[in-house]
Amino acid sequence: MDIIFLRGLEIETVIGIYDWERKIKQTVLIDLEMGTDIRKAAASDDIKHTLDYKAVSKRIISFVEESDFYLVETLAEKIAQIVIDEFKVPWLRLTLNKKGAIRKASDVGIIIERGEKQKYA
Repeated sequence: MDIIFLRGLEIETVIGIYDWERKIKQTVLIDLEMGTDIRKAAASDDIKHTLDYKAVSKRIISFVEESDFYLVETLAEKIAQIVIDEFKVPWLRLTLNKKGAIRKASDVGIIIERGEKQKYA
């Protein structure tokens, strides 16, 4: 399995359980690793044969900016489902970081993996 990744995608959104969090936008950072097979794209040198990471990032940005979930767990799960369903990704690892959520911690967030890694012969 080959992996196409996005790292450090910063998006402003409403996220959190406290009243004050429901009134402001906070920055979430997303790292995404997506399993795919790049051999056809490598052979053809044509974007239509690969996972278009620009299209993935635009879709995620649009979704997250419009969302207003209480839990990072919910947001992570919804993003994963979009990537798997809309971009036909068989496996992904998503890190969602809500910087500043805990005083004295540099980072806080969640890492999820969904799908199954495929081996290509």
